[in-house]
Amino acid sequence: LVFGRRAGLGAAEFARANGAVLVDSSQVERATADAVAPFERDSGPDNAFLVQQDLQKMMQLNVGIVRLEAEMASAVSALEGLRARAASVPVTGNRDFNPGWNTAMDLPHLMTVSEAVARAALERKESRGGHFRDDYPGKDAEWGKCNIVVRKQGDRMAVVREPLVALSEEQKKVIEEQA
Repeated sequence: LVFGRRAGLGAAEFARANGAVLVDSSQVERATADAVAPFERDSGPDNAFLVQQDLQKMMQLNVGIVRLEAEMASAVSALEGLRARAASVPVTGNRDFNPGWNTAMDLPHLMTVSEAVARAALERKESRGGHFRDDYPGKDAEWGKCNIVVRKQGDRMAVVREPLVALSEEQKKVIEEQA
């Protein structure tokens, strides 16, 4: 409820500040074509569930709880092949309750998130919180002063370090109450 309220308030504020938005019909047509493309592909031995399963295994093996640079670099490389497989998986059946289609639609986003996680983990050369690098087991105070931000720029990921944003008074209060 808390986050739903915050999201709603933020959306309302954005709408007030930006007014009505025109919908680009060519973007809608492209999105529609992309969505139904799996139905038009020739069937083959691969399917969305296998690609998703292989992605999960690869990420667990290479970008799991204990991480090493070589393994994470291997994961980034392996994502290219998985992304190609995801782009060619066929879907059978129709659009009514079709888990295979839903998974095929999810795959590009799963690839994006997996790559962002792997690249950010590669960038951070320390261990902190849930991020443990076996090749960098200690904390480094400098890493505690920044966030790693991953942005998709076209077909590539850009990884940058940005200074931490100062906590708001509301955030400070919540932290103090939890201490």
